[in-house]
Amino acid sequence: MDLINREKKSFENEDPINEYIKLNSFRSSPVQEKLYELTLMHPKYKMMGAPEIIQLLQNLIRAIKAKNVLDIGVFTGCSTLAQALAIPEDGKVVACDIQEETVNLGKPFWEEAGVSNKIDLRIAPACETLDKLLSEGKAGSFDFAFIDADKERYPDYYEKVLQLLRPGGIITIDNVLQRGRVADTSVNDNRTLAVRALNEKIVNDDRVDVSMLRIGDGLTIVLKR
Repeated sequence: MDLINREKKSFENEDPINEYIKLNSFRSSPVQEKLYELTLMHPKYKMMGAPEIIQLLQNLIRAIKAKNVLDIGVFTGCSTLAQALAIPEDGKVVACDIQEETVNLGKPFWEEAGVSNKIDLRIAPACETLDKLLSEGKAGSFDFAFIDADKERYPDYYEKVLQLLRPGGIITIDNVLQRGRVADTSVNDNRTLAVRALNEKIVNDDRVDVSMLRIGDGLTIVLKR
């Protein structure tokens, strides 16, 4: 059985069940919808987080009353916008990316939504930003994190973010199925190997509780004990 490319985001798959879920579940704001539409016109639009995942992030943030959030991988800012909308006025999203050009596409929408003041954008390699936060004594101070950046660095991001997270905080990790590649042992490129290794590490990590969901291209939800 061909496992590759079976996992798709809702905007890549127009089956009737996805349409039903969208009609009966999605609650994106008008500003979010506009940013989604703009991003879908970008040549690398498949990098955008699936709207069904982005909404789940918002619900998790609200459920644990998160105030301090890490967004590792901004792209055009859809996930950053969603997280900033979900946190209170005195909350902060530390948003990490290295591509200022794509991030700039999202900034006007952050302004329109009135959440720019809640976003602390760091244009630098994410590991550098995370190390800086740790050196500033921020360990254990974040409530929630979303990891959706360079897949080969996923194991590094996970360890650093786990240090920055408080007990009871949540890490969400996108693209953990790699369009089915992680389940195909004949696929051994660096990207797949890194994600596969992280998946195997987390399931055996007694510092956390974990659920891997078959949503979009796979989402892992990690609860720090």
